Amino acid sequence: MSKFGTYVKESYKELTTKVTWPTWDKLQSSAILVMVATLILAVIVWVIDLIIRTVMTGIYQF
Repeated sequence: MSKFGTYVKESYKELTTKVTWPTWDKLQSSAILVMVATLILAVIVWVIDLIIRTVMTGIYQF
């Protein structure tokens, strides 16, 4: 059990002294970038799906 306590103390120390946390502005800009990239990828997948669906419909109606 003492190993677990040591682990928790060392983890807390590392998170408070050694980790560099992003600023609020940097965090917001990164989140916006992720949302925009996700939206762009979703549109690309939707367009590819639409093209494949149209081609397959044409093949099966033939």
